[in-house]
Amino acid sequence: MNMRLSSGYYDRRKLEAHVENRTVYSLDRAELNVYETHMFADKVELTFDHPVLVSMLRGKKVMHLRDSSFVFVPGESVVLPPKEEMQIDFPEATFENPTQCLALTLANESIQEMTTYLNDKHPRADDHTHWTFSERNFHFTNDTAVNQIIARMIFLFTENHPSKDIFADFMLKELILRLMQTEARHILLESADALHHSSRLAFVVKYIREHLHEPLTVQALSEKACMSQTHFHRCFKLELGISPIDFINAERIKLAKKLLKNPNKRINEVCSACGFNSMSYFNNVFRRSTGYAPTAYRNYHVKKVS
Repeated sequence: MNMRLSSGYYDRRKLEAHVENRTVYSLDRAELNVYETHMFADKVELTFDHPVLVSMLRGKKVMHLRDSSFVFVPGESVVLPPKEEMQIDFPEATFENPTQCLALTLANESIQEMTTYLNDKHPRADDHTHWTFSERNFHFTNDTAVNQIIARMIFLFTENHPSKDIFADFMLKELILRLMQTEARHILLESADALHHSSRLAFVVKYIREHLHEPLTVQALSEKACMSQTHFHRCFKLELGISPIDFINAERIKLAKKLLKNPNKRINEVCSACGFNSMSYFNNVFRRSTGYAPTAYRNYHVKKVS
């Protein structure tokens, strides 16, 4: 999903600098900064006094943070703690092809309200872990929900509406909640092997990945997590964003895509190796996930390699 700045933004913005020209919109609990760069530049420094979500809208830049450097492109965001210094390069920016990004600062009060709400009403699966907002650099690819919220926030901040503080407050709370869930999910999925001794959900994720070829049921997985089925399903969906069955199918399709690139493996062997007990079900799930039938997917990738 490509996000574009609204016509209201262009009607009011003034270009006063070629590098990181800043347009700012302030509300009670957040501030939206839009930065545009129209020429090559490097080692441009930027910091914020509050937690901030930085999202790329157009063009490309290279971000250098305390513990990482990466190419930053549209559809990606990074969450930074207060006072975290960014050093930014703009290798391709021109007047005809400027870079555009937004930096949305978040009030500590809003963050505290959402962390308290989650921990009180929707505690995490493991008693020793709590919902917290990121205290480190967290670079990620936006999912559909985060993209939609950011697009809506751009509209709200640039709209001249008397109630926009109220509207934005609701959106900010959802954004903060989704950012916490996104980071928790990222850590869980990326570090399941390391966390499986201390996290019940990490243990289940690791178990699923190692037993994709076997029958997997929510009942059996909930028993391994030492939870009731209802509690397990709720915790799994809250922390991973999808149901256990959808996660199992997603992992099986990921494995199937890998196996299908081997032309020596027959389709029915791939189906069996991925734990699907029916070719028709395998075909349906694979097509729904990738847009291709397994055979068409294989033909495309084999032709691409050759």
